[in-house]
Amino acid sequence: MEFRAPLPGGARAALLPLAEPRRGIKGLLRFRAAARYFAEVRHPLCAQHPPSAKYARAFLSELIKKHEATHTEPLDELYEALAEVLTAEESAQCHRSYLLPSGDSVTLSESTAIVSHGTTGLVTWDAALYLAEWALENPAAFTHRTVLELGSGAGLTGLAICKTCRPRAYVFSDCHGRVLQQLRGNILLNGFSLQPDVTADSERPVVTVAQLDWDVATVPQLSALQPDVVIAADVLYCPDAILSLVGVLQRLAACQKDRKDRQAPDAFIAYTVRNPETCQLFTTELGEPWSTRPAPGPCQAELGRAGIQWHTVPPHDQKLFPYDGHSEMAILKLTL
Repeated sequence: MEFRAPLPGGARAALLPLAEPRRGIKGLLRFRAAARYFAEVRHPLCAQHPPSAKYARAFLSELIKKHEATHTEPLDELYEALAEVLTAEESAQCHRSYLLPSGDSVTLSESTAIVSHGTTGLVTWDAALYLAEWALENPAAFTHRTVLELGSGAGLTGLAICKTCRPRAYVFSDCHGRVLQQLRGNILLNGFSLQPDVTADSERPVVTVAQLDWDVATVPQLSALQPDVVIAADVLYCPDAILSLVGVLQRLAACQKDRKDRQAPDAFIAYTVRNPETCQLFTTELGEPWSTRPAPGPCQAELGRAGIQWHTVPPHDQKLFPYDGHSEMAILKLTL
């Protein structure tokens, strides 16, 4: 498991079977290095769901380097742990754990390769972390509602929402068989059931997984899901994917025309701007933005032809998860 958020202070303190720090600044620095080691490397989640050997080597090497720079006495535990991981074999799968402000965590089994089994959907991408952060700050957008996630991938965003935002039901979806297999495993790993008749805990959402190909999904199939909210993260990576996404959003919008009793669902699309031209294709197909059109910019083009209203969500305040802070990311809110 790779920690993707700092441990809260109380959790750190509970995990440290250490003596009081020695007097003086060097003793304190040595104690802090030991504290970080026990809090992260020897955390119970790490023991149960080990991180990749590559991550463990990088983390311990960096921690030892910082410790040696303080010119304090060597910390044997760090060198012993590094010796263990230097001979460890790299696996095709690893675990990553994301600590939530509630004190809960999301643990995922992920591929150690960015591309494997012909897909990039077996790892967590930055926009999924960004959308999860926004959801944790805005739980009312999901509370007591049915959420449909398009392109769930490893499942980080959905599992964070299920654990903290109290949706009534959550539908994970993807189209790749291997991704769906890993996704189901991650849902079970985090304590959720995929059995439709399980209603023992009314505080937990009903969770399902759907195989959903955006190009072939029909209006009746989408209508049966009855979403109140639709979300997707890091799905604007090429023109073909954008056109397929706009097509399925149009069909979801068409579902509402036959259901006058239901409010049109909101959709939240999080993205990382990698190629501005590719991103600009999206809003052009959707429709006019709410109020006046802003000055042209990244991801403000392909939503026009579909007649779907949209606007950019203001950036959220708190950064909970580590991702590339230099990357430009944003969330669009659409009304279907």
